[in-house]
Parts: sequence; C-alpha cells; structure tokens
Amino acid sequence: MVRGKAMAHCGLVLLSLWLCIQSVPIGVDKTKDKPQEELEPPQSADTGLHYDRYLREVIEFLEKDPHFREKLKNANMDDIKQGKLAKELDFVHHNFRTKLDELKREEMSRLRMLIRAKHDLQEGNGRTVDHQALLKQFEHLNHGNPDTFEVEDLDRLIKSATSDLENYDKGRHDEFKRYEMMKEHERRERLKNMSEEDRKREEQHFEELRKKHANHPKVNHPGSEDQLKEVWRESDGLDPEDFDPKTFFKMHDSNGDGFFDEHELEALFTKELEKVYNPDNEEDDMVEMEEERLRMREHVMNEVDTNKDRLVSMSEFLAATKKDEFLEKDEWKTLDKNPVYTEEELREYERQLANEKNDINKKSANLQKQREELEKQQEELNAQKLELQQAVDEMEKLKAQKLNAEVKQPAVGSESAPVVPGNSQPLPPGHQQQDVPVPGHS
Repeated sequence: MVRGKAMAHCGLVLLSLWLCIQSVPIGVDKTKDKPQEELEPPQSADTGLHYDRYLREVIEFLEKDPHFREKLKNANMDDIKQGKLAKELDFVHHNFRTKLDELKREEMSRLRMLIRAKHDLQEGNGRTVDHQALLKQFEHLNHGNPDTFEVEDLDRLIKSATSDLENYDKGRHDEFKRYEMMKEHERRERLKNMSEEDRKREEQHFEELRKKHANHPKVNHPGSEDQLKEVWRESDGLDPEDFDPKTFFKMHDSNGDGFFDEHELEALFTKELEKVYNPDNEEDDMVEMEEERLRMREHVMNEVDTNKDRLVSMSEFLAATKKDEFLEKDEWKTLDKNPVYTEEELREYERQLANEKNDINKKSANLQKQREELEKQQEELNAQKLELQQAVDEMEKLKAQKLNAEVKQPAVGSESAPVVPGNSQPLPPGHQQQDVPVPGHS
C-alpha cells in the first residue's frame, strides 16, 4: 500500500517541492533554536512522481549554489509561480550547470527506454501506439534540447511537479474507491456461487464483521484539542492538564526544521487510527486505514495550512489552537460512516468489468483460433516434409538398385575367363583346358 505521503488537493507551488525533500524552509532562522552546524542533514522522501529521482537531484544541486539558494530564501510565492525563480538559473555556477546537464541527459535516456518498452508492449498486444501520449512523459523537461539544462527545463520541472503533486491525492482516492468496489464485487460474485443456506450464513458473518468494525472507541477530530491532548498523554506520557501547544509542536517536529510536514502530521493520527484498525482483526482492512490517515491529514492541512505551502509553521499551528474549531468535540466520521461509492457507481464499475472481460474473452478466442490455424499449418508442413522425405528415400533406393545391376551385368563384347571346375580362380590367358581322364573308362 502506498504510504500516506500523497499530496492533497490544495494549490501547490515550488515550496511544496522543498517539503517533499524536507529542505530548509524559506525565510526560517533556525539559529535561534539550534545552531545550523548541529542540524542533521535532511532526509529525502519519495514524492511518488515517476520522475522523483530527477526532481530531487536537480533540487539538491541547485541548493548547493549560494546565489540560487539566496534567491530562493528571498523569493515570494508569486515570483515562484510566475517562473521568475527559474530565470536565476542563468547565474548558477558553471560546475553546477554542467552537473545539471548530465542529470538531464540521464533523464532523457531513462524516458527513451520507457517509451521503447511501452511501444514494444503495445505493438505486441496488437494495440495502436499513441506516440503523442507517450511524449507527455517529457512534460517535466524540454525534450527539444536533449543535451543541456536550461531555464525552460527548470520552469517545466516546477510547473509539472506542482500540477502532478496537486492531483496526487485525487489519484489515491480514486484508486481506493476502485479497490473498495472490487472488494464488494468479488464478495457478491462469491455469494452467487453458493447454495441458499451457505449464502445466508455468509451474509450473516459479513454483517457481524461490519458491526464489530464499527464498534470502536470515539475517534477525536484530527487536529482538535482532544486529539492532540490524547497524543500528549498516550505518546508523550505527559499530563493533559499541562498541555502546551508550543511545546507540543517542538516535540513532534521530528526533523527540527520549524514546520510540520505531511509525514509528521500523519504520525499524530496513529493513536486515533489504532482505535479503529488492528491488523490481527478479520474485520479491519489496513488499506482502509491508510485511506483514513490520508483523509485526516487532508482535513488538518485544509484547516491549518493557511498559506497553502504544504507546511504547517509554528505560527499557523498556534493560530489554529485559538480557533473555535480547535475545541471540536464531535466524533470524526470514519470510512464506515462515509461510503466512498454509490450503488449506481458500483453497477457502472461492474459493467466496465464485464466489458473488459468480454474483450479479454474475444482476444482469447482469437488467439486460440490463430493457434489452431498455426497448428493446422504445422501439421500440413510436417505431412509435406514426410512425403518429400519418402520420395527422396525412394529415389535413393532406385539409384542404389541400378548401380548394383550395372556391376553384375558384363560389358557387351567382352569374354569371360575360363574357370577350372572346383577352382574359382580363372586360368591364365592362352592356357588350354585339358581333358582329365575319368577312372574306369578307356
């Protein structure tokens, strides 16, 4: 299961990229809390994008350039979104530009391999290859210039990552929805193949599991006072009466960068999720747990991340603790109380599955027919080969018989040498055969 690192639906800007790799945030003076040299190097986190490695390596080298790093710290969101930051690439040191050129060439080679592989796969399945669709994989760089990393490449990388990350959560939700519909579809198919008695027993068991899963302790609203105090008590071992938002923030800012990123936020929901999901229980689905975690994180981000930079600063966090929503007492509605699909959507999904199954059956039938035709052609070829071999053998036999006959038949006009009776050796030339007297005769 993909972890709950998927990006939410809110607007994204370049700063979200620095979140994804947990870089030093813009405009943050960390020396007040901890000397810079004492900080551990930030750990990279996979963004889930197919060009994640290329993205992180480009950012890594740009951060090493003093000029670009300074411009990044002083840039505002409008400059970043309008591509003004990308123009600063012209002032990046030559050594870093050379390395960026190498990274781009490596990425181009990787994408060419992907396109060739997809091309071969589609042709092998008898499908028409949509080259324009394949070329969309190049949107994060300028494929018209395959050798050097230019301003346009950085601008494309920013815009592509921004757009792709913005839609990442939606893809996660859609994937989960299909998972749930497939699970229900397979359950119903199993019921169809059961006897009436077995079907009733299975339905009863299913209903018992559903009720058992729904019978869990109250789940506090993510980001509410009750939810944070529970973490303060259960995870931190502190008295809820001594809860202090600022101290709480520092304790759970695991990388000490002055921000809650999405992974740090999701870690705060573990206690709530454990109330509902247990991997040892038949009724609890861990795939659903990760979807629940994602929903919780999205909720808090939408409520607390006021500047939509994919980070929750301490000031944003403290401001949220002063809102009325922070005192929310209502229970969080878990997935069992929020169906992710309607009955009509399930029927439509099953129709799609049926159509796909029919297509597969047709292709299978065509392949079987082609196989039978090939086998028939092979049999005909084998028969022709056998007939040809028999003809060749017959010709060789006749040829051998003819040669034997020629050896036994003397040539015309030739005299055979006289042979002495009882002696297989012929007489010498000119020697006359003499009569041998027979005893008893005169």
